[in-house]
Amino acid sequence: MIENINWYPGHMKKTRELIAENLKLVDLVVELLDARIPMSSRNPVIGSLTGSKRRLTVLNKADLADAGETIEWQKKLAENGDFVISLNSNSGDGTKQLLKMLERIQDENNKDRTRKRNLRLMIVGIPNVGKSSLINRLTGSKSAKTGDKPGVTRGKQWLSLSNGMMLLDTPGILWPKFEDKDVALNLAFCGSIKDEIMDVSDLGLELIARLSTVAPDRLCARYKLDKIEETPLLTMEAIARKRGFIMSGQRIDYERTAKTVLDEFRSSTIGRITLEKA
Repeated sequence: MIENINWYPGHMKKTRELIAENLKLVDLVVELLDARIPMSSRNPVIGSLTGSKRRLTVLNKADLADAGETIEWQKKLAENGDFVISLNSNSGDGTKQLLKMLERIQDENNKDRTRKRNLRLMIVGIPNVGKSSLINRLTGSKSAKTGDKPGVTRGKQWLSLSNGMMLLDTPGILWPKFEDKDVALNLAFCGSIKDEIMDVSDLGLELIARLSTVAPDRLCARYKLDKIEETPLLTMEAIARKRGFIMSGQRIDYERTAKTVLDEFRSSTIGRITLEKA
């Protein structure tokens, strides 16, 4: 099983410095979280950098998360006074509501100003949380590079929204050290840490162990299992047999099984699952 996950490329240090340097230029920080792992995907570095700056929290990838849990997370995250909204940046669901919220914040900012000013916002978030897809929705064009792997956006970009607001895009940023193993695993399960830096078979086994606890019925239904076995390894082997992932000599193909479970969790083929409860 996986003991430690560490990944902090040099460009992430530069991103942290970039955010700190440009914070004074914006009125609002928009932080994207993964709706499946809201706490694990909330970078503690962002909070320390933004300080008292107004913040809007976006629970992205809501289409992959349990709908009821997303509602509960919205309530919980709004308790500290942040604006909170959920959406799916790939399909665009929730984008109109987000724009209305941004316009409301802009109106509040301009309430006592003689000269009205368009809102300036900064979008931040961990790698692979969907920032580029959201930016393209907001700008109505492919202004930002998108990809299904972390680390696509490389430098800051100022972009104009269709309503005149200005948006500062930044690369995804992770933090130097994961103090909590579960946080690191959650990020890896959802693809915010590159698969290449760890053993995929071990990661798949860890995910099966987690799903056996948080979504056993969906795991059994997807892989036609009669039950969750006594150990995650036995459950993994049962999945392999059901799928026919058997090599010569009746050996289990653990890597293929792991990749399948990871891919099908990330695409919500197993079901809409939230790994963290509010």
